[in-house]
Amino acid sequence: MGALFGTDGIRGVVNRDYGAVLAFRVGVAAAVALSEQKARPLFTIGKDTRISSDLLEAALIAGLCSAGADVIRLGVIPTPAVAYLTVENKADAGIVISASHNPYEHNGIKIFNGSGFKLSDELEERIERIVLAQELLPVRTGSEIGRVIEGEEAQKARYIGHLLSCVDTEAIEGLRVAVDCANGAASATAAALFDALPIHADIFFNHPDGININDNCGSTHLEQLRMTVVEGRYDLGLAFDGDADRCLAVDETGEEMDGDHIMAACALRLKEEGRLADSTVVATVMSNMGFHAFAREQGIQLLCANVGDRNVLEMMQERGCVLGGEQSGHLIFLEHATTGDGQLAALQLLETLCRSGKKASQLNGLVARYPQALLNVPVADKAAKEAVMASPVLKEAAARAERELKGKGRVLVRPSGTEALIRVMVEAPEKEEAEAWAKKIADAVAEIQ
Repeated sequence: MGALFGTDGIRGVVNRDYGAVLAFRVGVAAAVALSEQKARPLFTIGKDTRISSDLLEAALIAGLCSAGADVIRLGVIPTPAVAYLTVENKADAGIVISASHNPYEHNGIKIFNGSGFKLSDELEERIERIVLAQELLPVRTGSEIGRVIEGEEAQKARYIGHLLSCVDTEAIEGLRVAVDCANGAASATAAALFDALPIHADIFFNHPDGININDNCGSTHLEQLRMTVVEGRYDLGLAFDGDADRCLAVDETGEEMDGDHIMAACALRLKEEGRLADSTVVATVMSNMGFHAFAREQGIQLLCANVGDRNVLEMMQERGCVLGGEQSGHLIFLEHATTGDGQLAALQLLETLCRSGKKASQLNGLVARYPQALLNVPVADKAAKEAVMASPVLKEAAARAERELKGKGRVLVRPSGTEALIRVMVEAPEKEEAEAWAKKIADAVAEIQ
C-alpha cells in the first residue's frame, strides 16, 4: 500500500485529510504518467453525489488539462459505469470520485486503466512519486493544454444500454420491486434502467442533496427497505451503495440476501445453463460457512480470496472464473464487467428469480446462514492498525477462540483497507457464542491500544 493510494484509491475527509490542491496534483501526475505512453492521453471522469465531489472534479480536471490530457466528463454516474465507458470511449484511463459506502464528508479518488481494470501498482507508484515530489509540476501551454468533452446524458444512456444487453430482458417480467439508490450515484441511472424492464419498480432514496448519501439508506442500512418490502408486498428489494458498485437484496419476507446468497442463486443458474466456467466461484475469507456447505452440495468449487474486490478479480482472472464477489455485495460478472457492478448484479438476480419460478425467500434459503458476529474496533491510524495486528495478545485471543470452537466455527481478524478500524468476525453454531467470542477479541484489540 502506497503513501497515497490505499486498497481502493485515495480516501479521506475532504479539506481535512486532502483537498483541491492534492486533487490538482493527482490530475497533473496522472496525465504526465499516461503521456509517457501516449502524447495526448484521454481520461474519463465520473463522480458520486457527495457535496465535495464537485470540488474534487474541478481540481482533477484542471490538473489533467494543465498537463495536456483531454477529459470526457461523465458527471454523476456509478463507479462501474466509469470503468465500462473508459473502454468504450477508448480512453487511456478513467477516474472515479467517490468514497463508496463511507459517510458523506469522506471522498476518494480511484483510477482505472484503459482496459477498465484498477490501475497497476507500478503506475500508481509512478503517480505518487510525481505528486509527492517537491519540484514544480510539468504543465503545458498554448495548444497543448487539454480540453473537456461534454455529453453526460449520452454516456449514461450508453451504459444503461450495456446493462440491459447483459440479461434476457424478456425473461424478467411480472415482478414488483423496491429499489434503494442510497441517494448516491444510482440515482442518476436506476429509474431509466428499471423503467426499461417489464416489471413494476418503485425507486427510493434517489434525491441526493450532497450530504444524505448512505444516510440510513442503501446497502449498509437495509432497515427501511426491509419495512418497505414487507408493508408494500414487493417481491424483492434491491439496495445499492453510494457509488453503486455493490448490491444487496431483501426477499419478500424482509430477510436480507447478502452477496453470498446472491452469488449462490446466480451460480446455480449459470451452472445449470452450462455457463459457470469450471463450476467455480471466487468468494472471500469473509464468506459464510453456509455458502461453503451449499457449494459442496451443488458440486461447485468455492475459492476464497483475501477481502477486497481487487483480490477477488485477480483470482478470477488467474483461474478463468466468470463469477465472484464479496458478502458485502461487490459482485463481479466478468463476462460483462471488469469490476463489481451493483445494477448488473441486480439484473442478474432478477433474471435468476424469474427463471426459477420461485419466490425470493426460496432462493435466499438455498444457503443456510451460520451465525456470524462482526465488530469494528476503531484505532488511531495506520500505524496503530499494524501494531495491533502484530500483537501477541491479539494472536492468543484469536487462537483461544478457535480452540474453544473446536472446528465448528472460525475467527477472522483483519485491518480495514479503507478506514481506521480492526474488523473482528466470528462464526459459531450459536449466535450468542459468536457474539461472545467476537466481544472478547474486540476487547483484546481495545486493550492493546
